[in-house]
This record gives sequence, C-alpha cells and structure tokens, in this order.
Amino acid sequence: MKEEPPLATDSPRRRYDSLRRTLQAQATSIEIAQAARRLFVEQGWAATTVRDVAREAGVSVPTVYSAYGNKTGLIQAIVDAADLSADAPQMLDTLEAAAGDPRAQLAAMAGYDRRLYERAADVIALIREAGRTEPALATTYIDARHRADRTRIEVFTSWPPGTLREDLPTSVDIYAALCTIDVYTTLTTERGWSPDRVETWWTATLARELLA
Repeated sequence: MKEEPPLATDSPRRRYDSLRRTLQAQATSIEIAQAARRLFVEQGWAATTVRDVAREAGVSVPTVYSAYGNKTGLIQAIVDAADLSADAPQMLDTLEAAAGDPRAQLAAMAGYDRRLYERAADVIALIREAGRTEPALATTYIDARHRADRTRIEVFTSWPPGTLREDLPTSVDIYAALCTIDVYTTLTTERGWSPDRVETWWTATLARELLA
C-alpha cells in the first residue's frame, strides 16, 4: 500500500502570524492608553474627545472604540496600567515572603504606595478631579480606594490576635489617612523630601501607629 506523503506544515512565518497580530494589537492598545493619559492630563477629561485621542495615537476613531469602548474605558485602562507600573506583583511577592513579619509587610505596602504615587500621581489627580462632575470616574476612584482597603484588611487579619494596637476598622482608617497622594505630594513637592525618605517615614510611622 502506497504511503501517503506527510501533510505540509505551515511555514514559520505563517505559524507566527497570529502571535504577531496579537503583539501588534497590544502595542496599539498601549499607544492609545498613553495618548489618552497625555491628553487627559494636559487638556482635562471634559475637553478631550475620543477623536483627539485617536489623532494623538495615530489610529482611527473606530480603533479606539474597539480597544476601549469609550472614554471611561480608557480611564480604566490607565488605572490598570498605573497598578502595573507600581509593580503590584512585587508587593504580593514580598507580602508572601514576609508572612509572619508585620513590620516587613507594612514596608511592602508602603513601598507599593510610594511607587504608585511616584509614577501615577497625575492619573490619580485627574480621576479624583474629574470625578467631581463625572459619576463614572468618581466610582472608579472609590473602587480603587476600596481595593486598597481590602488588601490591608487581608494582610491585617492574617496577623495573630493582639498584633494591632487598634481594632481592624480603625487600623485600616489610620493606614488610609497616612499613605495618601496628598501626604506624598506635600512632602515631595512642598517640603523637598525624596520618595525614599517618604517611604522610610511611612514604614516607621505605620509600625508605630498600628502595631501593639
């Protein structure tokens, strides 16, 4: 019986076309989000249109809508990018490695907050300001604050009873009051502190105020 020849396989070029298209789409999405961030900060949320963002990114208006849906979708993408720029995975790795060491875990959370404010202060200020008149952005800001609270609750409740000086809700409130964009901006912009100094002070102050 005559043996059938093996089926021809795709060439390497064709085989990687799908991956190439995926990477190109990701690159386009990043360019759109970066363009939106620049324009929202420079011109303000209300004054910036989707058409402006498309022009700045060098893409069509339908491409922006396809990638993000609308301006609110763009803001959410920028918020997600801010989390990544602050290296949330690094904080998680440190929290897990420092399990059982509350001071080290507080330092990990303070370090994340420092990186977030250092790299995305403009985004946070934009969302908070625009949220005064845009309910969707107000919700985005509040949701981000609640996510931060949930992280603190998860960490604090992992500690042995008696570790916290105050009850859990008060401890979360104290953390939220200390590690804010306003405190960071006041110290770095008005008082000339370095980000390193802020992070060190936060770590020491959190330990003093929160730990029994």
